[in-house]
This record gives sequence, structure tokens and C-alpha cells, in this order.
Amino acid sequence: MSNIGLYTFLKSKTMELTEEWYKSLDKSQEGVYSSTNPDQIEKLKQQNHSFHVLFCELFNPVKNGLQDEVFAEWIESIANDHAHISTPFSNIINEFFRTQQQYLDEISTYVESVDDDTITITDLTKWNKMIVQGVNEVILAYSKQNKKQADYTLNAQKQMINELSSPIIQLAPHTALLPVVGEIDTHRAKMMFDHTLQHCSEQFIDTLFIDLSGVPVIDTMVAQQIFQLIKGLRLIGVQTSLSGLRPEIAQTAVQLGISFSDIPIHATLARALEQKQLTY
Repeated sequence: MSNIGLYTFLKSKTMELTEEWYKSLDKSQEGVYSSTNPDQIEKLKQQNHSFHVLFCELFNPVKNGLQDEVFAEWIESIANDHAHISTPFSNIINEFFRTQQQYLDEISTYVESVDDDTITITDLTKWNKMIVQGVNEVILAYSKQNKKQADYTLNAQKQMINELSSPIIQLAPHTALLPVVGEIDTHRAKMMFDHTLQHCSEQFIDTLFIDLSGVPVIDTMVAQQIFQLIKGLRLIGVQTSLSGLRPEIAQTAVQLGISFSDIPIHATLARALEQKQLTY
């Protein structure tokens, strides 16, 4: 039997499906589904209704499956929606499965509403299978888009953390301070190298104080990276000075054969600033 009858039936039920879905929604669960904000609730309903309008096209005789770019845009919009991002992934997947059950129930209702015997068990089985496969396709597409968004957010957070872990503070025109705090691994050392060179070049810094008093320990790789940073800064015309070198760090530098003979070194940052006649 043709899908046209079922297609027309489902298209007429899209708004009703949304209202039934929201009415039976567990509003105690975490995330977007528990919102009491009228605007957020209306937006959630609109998003759900858009899903139904698009999903019904699964039974459109002139279309083939859910490979519509418009549906892909809907999935992307949900995956990128802030309210859905803050909602547990399992809760969203559960709502897809609840929607799947809605469609299976509607198919049964449609079959019962048809008076003749033109609908066969084969038709019913085919339609149910289309629903299950269609929802599976949606969940798979959403999962991929969700991971893409999560990866983007994670990378952005890493970038922000890296920038915050090596903040360059402007002290005076063309003069800045790089206070290094906490443990430094090779990844952070590399990010500090790239960020510091770029910032000093963009801000026309010619004098940079590097304070290591907040660094408990540095391994040989990191010590080498700091030395490379100083050499790189010198190549772009930035004069550097070191302060707060702990005995352990100095010992590591000696073991590496790194010479700081041509780099101004001060016991404390205050001494370094005094030398340049700068104060906080």
C-alpha cells in the first residue's frame, strides 16, 4: 500500500504530537526539559514541532528517507543549542525514544481508523521498521553532531586555560610581566612559548619580566623550553629578565649546561622591578 495516506495522517498530527509529548514529559529531569521559563518552554515546543514536521517526510512518497539538508540543520541547531548542551546526553536520547513510541502508537491508530482491508501486516511491519530506522538515523546524526560540539567546546576551554596559565600583564608602555604559577609540563611550556611570542610581538613589548617564584619544580624538558622562549624573545627584540629561580630549577639548568650568563637574574620580582624603576 502507498504511504500517502499515512503521510497525510501524520502531517495533520504534528502539533498534537508536540502537545502530547510535552504534557507527558518528565519535568523533574535535569536540563532543558525542567525549565519553567515560558519563553524556553515555547522554544522547546517549537523545536519539537519542527522535528515532527521534518520526520513525517519519512513517509512522503516523493522523498527517500531523512537525508534532507533541512533535517541536518535541525539536528545541528539542537546540538548547538545552549539549553540542550547543558542537558545530560542520556536525557535527550531518551526523549528521542519516547518520540519513537509516539509514532508507533500513531501508526496503530491510523491502521484502526482505516475501514477497508487495504493495509496488510506487511505494510504495518514496514512502517514500524521505517520509524525505528528513522529514529536510529536521527540519534546517530545527533550523537555525531553532539560530539563535534563537545570537542569544539573542550578545545575552546583548553585554549582559554592555556592563555590564562600564561597571562602577560602590561606594567608600562612596552613593558610586561609573565608570572608563571604552578607545575609546568611540556604541553603548557609549548603553549606558553607560542602565546608569549605572539603577545609580545602584537603589543610591541621590548621588556619582559619572567617570574618563576610560583613554580615548584621544572624538569629538564621544561627548563630547555623556557631557555628557548628567552632566545625566541631575543630574536624579536624583547629583553627578558628572570626572577624567583628556586635552587632546584637552578640545579636543573646547570645539569643541562644552560647558561644564563647573558640574562639578568634577580632573587625576587620586586628586585627586578626596582632595577627597572618599576613598582606595582
